[in-house]
Amino acid sequence: MNCTPIRIKDFTPSDGFISDLQHLIRQEVIPYQYAVLCDKAEGAEKSHVVKNFENCAKVLRGEDAGDGFYGMVFQDSDAAKWLEAAAYSLALFPDEELEKRANELIELIASAQDRDGYLNTYFTIKDKDKRWTDLLEGHELYCAGHFMEAAAAYYEATGKDTLLKVMEQCAEHIYNRFITEKNEGYPGHPEVELALLKMYGSTGEKKYLELAQHFIDSRGSDGNFFKREAERRDWTVWGSNGDDGYYQQSYAPVREQRDAVGHAVRAVYLYTGMAGAAAVTGDKELFEACRGLWKSITERRMYVTGGIGSTCIGEAFTADYDLPNDTAYAETCASCGLMFFARAMLENDLNGEYADVMERAFYNTVLAGMSLDGKRFFYVNPLEVIPGISGTAATHLHAKPQRPEWFACACCPPNVARTVSSLGTYAYGTAGDTCCCHLFAAGEVNFGNGLKLRCTTEFPYGFTIKYEVLSGSGKLAVRVPSWNESFSATMDGEAAQYRVENGYAFFDVKGGSVLEITLDDTPRLVYCSSKVSENTGCAAVMRGALVYCFEGADNNGDVLSLMLDDNSKIEIGEHIDELGVQSLKISGFRMTPSASLYTSKKPEAVPETLTAIPYYTWGNRGENQMRVWLPTR
Repeated sequence: MNCTPIRIKDFTPSDGFISDLQHLIRQEVIPYQYAVLCDKAEGAEKSHVVKNFENCAKVLRGEDAGDGFYGMVFQDSDAAKWLEAAAYSLALFPDEELEKRANELIELIASAQDRDGYLNTYFTIKDKDKRWTDLLEGHELYCAGHFMEAAAAYYEATGKDTLLKVMEQCAEHIYNRFITEKNEGYPGHPEVELALLKMYGSTGEKKYLELAQHFIDSRGSDGNFFKREAERRDWTVWGSNGDDGYYQQSYAPVREQRDAVGHAVRAVYLYTGMAGAAAVTGDKELFEACRGLWKSITERRMYVTGGIGSTCIGEAFTADYDLPNDTAYAETCASCGLMFFARAMLENDLNGEYADVMERAFYNTVLAGMSLDGKRFFYVNPLEVIPGISGTAATHLHAKPQRPEWFACACCPPNVARTVSSLGTYAYGTAGDTCCCHLFAAGEVNFGNGLKLRCTTEFPYGFTIKYEVLSGSGKLAVRVPSWNESFSATMDGEAAQYRVENGYAFFDVKGGSVLEITLDDTPRLVYCSSKVSENTGCAAVMRGALVYCFEGADNNGDVLSLMLDDNSKIEIGEHIDELGVQSLKISGFRMTPSASLYTSKKPEAVPETLTAIPYYTWGNRGENQMRVWLPTR
């Protein structure tokens, strides 16, 4: 059963956790990130994004390029993702000032487009004669893809098509180069594939679907393409030579790939495009390839937090069950991408396992990527942090103990913004005549088939979800989370009749009905496969969708000496005002420290009540130790 996401305007948030996050994005994150793009955010690393577009427009007018181009070769994409987040926010919360600012940026972007439809500030300013000669590193298609996503989102949210027309011209330029003129190649960094599908959805133009399929099916068909491309030029952006087909998922045709390999963000962006294309075309072979890759990630290469990509070397997947905690990479963008992939899989198959992973990634790694005030961001999301080692030792430089205000490579902050702002499209969808609730997000939902409902919940901290049917009638499918041990449902105060299939409970509902779901709120210890050597003899703590961690601020500054009791009693603890959350209190032990590096004396285990906080909230109270997995006794 295929499940199509609702439109962004069909979800109106109401009071609750998701609404609070979306208001934070609107009030703090979007304005702050725009200030960064304009180099006006005090203390943040220079961006130069807006200036790049201004300078690009000057070049096209035959004027001096000012201070030229600054930043990563893909710097343009920061503007695109900001616009996409702004579009989603405008759909939720109309804002004249934000819309005016977005329209001005769109006009600036339009002024930076060449007459032939080409749009890229790096190559227009610095290397115009080198266009399309470095698909491996140049990110031209990547940047174009992000602008296509922004264009589709802005058109859907506001009805304004200026950016959409810009990207239609750009897409036509790309189509002519790769389809009409039959130039070989595909993007080193996948992204445009999924974006073209969004353009197809917005316009109905079949060329965009054709082009997306072309890039998907071309990938890996000639495993030496990037190597030959590198040999033809005498310059590089990064210094890559094109030999590593695993890094950019070009080692084999996508339909023959079975293991998630290489750069984690590139991988899940590609897999999202593949799954999206399979859903649109009904390509079962392509979907089965996606299933294999999905299982590779979620059954053998994913952290308990929904983080993916276990090494800083290539920001990449490594091998099955290689999931180190203190050197984890787990890029925020990769978990956003995992959510994209999960939603695209739901478009092929209404199966709760996809929404389970979507939920895990969102409530843990995606949210951890942003500070609670929305002004600092993690690129990397380790599961263990030791100040003095993390962010300092050569092996741990990437694992920062505190969120920076911005990055030279600033892909993650706007990714969080656009994901949070569009969460309604992940939470709800339609499968034929069935309305689907994948995630528990408070608000009013218009499913587009006559059924409208209001969801009321305090999830992830409250475990009752109430659905009031405002109008219409039909079938409602509510996900039963895999972590849930008990599930009860009432309809209008009486025990509800339902069936469970593929992780969803199916109900018949009608206007005026009130369906109330109660989930299991019991905190629990979670154990890892013994194949993950780092977690042998350890446990983590979860309650509902939330992974908890132990931070020094709550545990006398030292979490390295803590152990859990295998029979731990876990209770709801005090409210931590600084974080705005309830802690968990857990019975455990503290091992007495040794004065020597090595000793024959066994450390004493002193009983102690341990305090755990939701993983996404760590690192908001200054630099201190943090651990997700603790040894058990």
